[in-house]
Amino acid sequence: MRPLRNFFLYKCLFALTFWNHVSLAVENELFASVSNNFPEDDSDKKFNSLPLLYANSRQSKANFDWVVIKNTTESLSLSEITNKNVKKLVALLSNVRQGSRLQNLTLANVSVDWNALIQILQTVWHSSIQYLSINSVTQLSEIERCDFDYSGTSMKALIMENVVITDLYFSQDDLYKIFADMNIAALTITDSKMIHMLCPSSDSPLRYLNFLKNDLTDLLYEKCDKLHQLETLILQKNKFESLPKVSFMTSRMKSLKYLDMSNNLLHHEGADVQCQWAESLTELDLSSNQLTDAVFECLPVNIQTLDLQNNQISSVPRGMARLKALKELNLASNRLADLPGCSGFTSLEFLNVEMNLILTPSADFFQSCPRVRELQAGKNPFKCSCELRDFIRGERQSGGRLFGWPVAYLCEYPEDLKGTQLKDFHLSELACNTVLLLVTALLLTLLLVAVVAFLCIYLDVPWYVRMTWQWTQTKRRAWHSHPAEQETVLQFHAFISYSERDALWVKDELIPNLEKGEGCVQLCQHERNFIPGKSIVENIINCIEKSYKSIFVLSPNFVQSEWCHYELYFAHHKLFSENSNSLILILLEPIPPYIIPARYHKLKALMAKRTYLEWPKERSKRALFWANLRAAININLPMADGRRCEEAD
Repeated sequence: MRPLRNFFLYKCLFALTFWNHVSLAVENELFASVSNNFPEDDSDKKFNSLPLLYANSRQSKANFDWVVIKNTTESLSLSEITNKNVKKLVALLSNVRQGSRLQNLTLANVSVDWNALIQILQTVWHSSIQYLSINSVTQLSEIERCDFDYSGTSMKALIMENVVITDLYFSQDDLYKIFADMNIAALTITDSKMIHMLCPSSDSPLRYLNFLKNDLTDLLYEKCDKLHQLETLILQKNKFESLPKVSFMTSRMKSLKYLDMSNNLLHHEGADVQCQWAESLTELDLSSNQLTDAVFECLPVNIQTLDLQNNQISSVPRGMARLKALKELNLASNRLADLPGCSGFTSLEFLNVEMNLILTPSADFFQSCPRVRELQAGKNPFKCSCELRDFIRGERQSGGRLFGWPVAYLCEYPEDLKGTQLKDFHLSELACNTVLLLVTALLLTLLLVAVVAFLCIYLDVPWYVRMTWQWTQTKRRAWHSHPAEQETVLQFHAFISYSERDALWVKDELIPNLEKGEGCVQLCQHERNFIPGKSIVENIINCIEKSYKSIFVLSPNFVQSEWCHYELYFAHHKLFSENSNSLILILLEPIPPYIIPARYHKLKALMAKRTYLEWPKERSKRALFWANLRAAININLPMADGRRCEEAD
């Protein structure tokens, strides 16, 4: 019996020694630390979630039916926790006494009921663990009121993600009270469809709260005055609607510095609705809501960083309350038509207005906002016009304060400039300066009027217009009076145009030598062939049109005669209208060019281009003169009664 008893004693000693060795191994070999990213109690550093390290992880399945994902001295990550193995887990964690090196515990894929979850939490609360993360809690059921001992804990942060409650009927207070009264620095419950959270029953040490992606409403923390130490509150992706109610929620949080209300349903209609924010609040995220211009009537006065991205803001009201401490403002993805001024933001340093409706940003922005170090205004539908030139010039003078220049700044309008970078857009000063353009146009107009007036005076254009008008009127009257006689029959060999001062030469020399000499030359002379009752102009036109040639007796007297000018004009008009060679020029006396008036430019042209007959002073040469003149006008004219000219005598 003694050998058997000694053997049994040795065996018990061996088992006890082995169990102590296993306990130490579990405590010294299975845990690792990831707590360096979470602040200590006296730190102001913020955190969003408990960092999990899966690098170099090794998975193994022990006899406890859970999966070990990470297993180091200070950290332990387990998966597949169920009601079947929860007692073994509690027993294991019970051995992790305070003072142990294990600080981080992560549980994933947890499928337990309410009592089992409370046992896990209670056990962790009295262990050395400081950071607990529970992911994917499914089938949480049988929720009931229970007592929880928060005393003597090392816990600092709890993260619960994706919690699914299967109970249909339970007391909300029984669920939320456990978490509301936790005496830790940070609490995160995300993606869990949580609809409410109770106010702590006593002053809470919570400094960080993250309720991302739940179903919380404006009723959260209504009139709650127990969160005096809270610094960071994240309520992103919930169902908050009233911005004033959110402001009153924060008014009792005396230490709140950062608030994230992005991706909610917030709106503010103004209409004398007052807002009251925590005076300590310096960072506010209101992006992706339904806020309009009225939001500027409901903002914290001490705010330093404000995010209003992706709302429905069309302008920044000029009469808004001054935000003297504001340094960063994000207004991207709104409906702004211009850059906001800095009258209400005297300390503004960073401004983001990307993806708005800004066509022509104000050119004086950098002058009105001297403290702005960076402006993000790209990805707007810029209209490349004169108004944009000053903004582009301001960018060159800003010293690189325009973020994203030039790649993000492209012309959208007009269509032919779409896609052109603003730095490559150029317009002349004349095209954009309205005053300069008007002055230039006025000067050019005056210059044109002066030139036209000078030419009209120099070339006697009004006289020619008047003569053309008289000629057309005469033709019109002749047409209506004798339409059957429009086919004109030539009645004269030549029409004689001369000055009255040269009439003696015409009567004594020209007419006798042509009409009474050899041949039969019939001349049209105004003194004997003008029809009484008709105007002088009409008689001149009729004589010219019924004459084969027009003889002009040129002399200094001719160029001084107004009627000679008329006759020359109408004869020249016939020359071009009928394309005939009907002009004969006789130079009776030399005409110095300087005495020819400017309006006689046609005469100058004719004398320069056409051959004229010069009246010789020597009598011996006059026979040749008359022979040449007869030859120039030699033609047989049909008489009105059908006889030939030579038979008239």
